[in-house]
Amino acid sequence: MATSAATPPASAPPPELLLALTTVASREQALQLARQLIDARLAACVQLQAIESVYRWDGSVQQAPEWRLLIKSSAAAWPRLQAFLQAQHPYELPALLALRPSDVEPGFAAWVAGELAP
Repeated sequence: MATSAATPPASAPPPELLLALTTVASREQALQLARQLIDARLAACVQLQAIESVYRWDGSVQQAPEWRLLIKSSAAAWPRLQAFLQAQHPYELPALLALRPSDVEPGFAAWVAGELAP
């Protein structure tokens, strides 16, 4: 008698990962904001990087050192993350960008989602 192969259970799709970016003026501000995001479970990980920015502000070209924060979170957390950043950010007009990668390793996306759970 022939046997049929068992159909593997359908796995749940991985949570939608979101990468958020913002910048601040100093390492201390970056560390403080990163720790607040982790403590509030709005981010699973925040990477900090020293950068140099050139931009136009108040009609003149500016150049300044800054710190970029790459915030690893989820699409579901974005409304709360955005509101938190707007309330806590030291800049008058912070750059708040959200990117939704199309290809993410499922185990990593699951880890991020687990770190955001209360």
